[in-house]
Amino acid sequence: MEKIIALLTDFNEWSIVFRLLLALLMGGFIGMERGRHGRAAGMRTHVLVCVGACMTALVGLFMSDTADATRIAAQVISGIGFLGAGTIMIRNQSVITGLTTAAGVWCTATIGIALGYGFYLAALIATVITIITATLLTRLEGGKKYIIRCYIELKDAEKTTATVSAIEQMYASAKVTEVTAAKSSLPGSVGLSLSLSLDENEQMSYLAKLDSLENVLFVVEE
Repeated sequence: MEKIIALLTDFNEWSIVFRLLLALLMGGFIGMERGRHGRAAGMRTHVLVCVGACMTALVGLFMSDTADATRIAAQVISGIGFLGAGTIMIRNQSVITGLTTAAGVWCTATIGIALGYGFYLAALIATVITIITATLLTRLEGGKKYIIRCYIELKDAEKTTATVSAIEQMYASAKVTEVTAAKSSLPGSVGLSLSLSLDENEQMSYLAKLDSLENVLFVVEE
């Protein structure tokens, strides 16, 4: 056992393969949870981030005779911010989504760096904490509501009351804030501005549900 531990903690061919495989597994576990919730950064993204960060740390160790082993890996911490920024979206001018996924990508990169340096215990604990945070704590925040505003165009203005009633049955929080002329200028159509209070999961599907109503021509977020 001591020989195996020494083999995996030293910088050699076996430890390099072991660290990269662990990066693949740990990045995959984190990405699996994000992908299961339909997030922009799923399993493949997290695996590539973790393996890439691990590889960066390994390159630093390989060049340690001629350069500081930590300088190359340090650039991952700042550079990963560009990838994380791509998962953040601002909706309805007030609701920001994707922050958890961006933080998860950044955390996955640090786990990869730890694995590259052979800091296995910290990487394992950080992976477990990240997965627990993304799963259990998400459930605790499940009741959090966001105000969403959208524009709905109806095909037949005479069926407005019936359509609004159908929307209110789907979402009790739905409120018509304004009735306007149709943006498409189609004869007999009318436009509605809606305000809804939705949780994070409802935001993923409400546009499709509203668009599926018989009298709805199209729906767009405002």
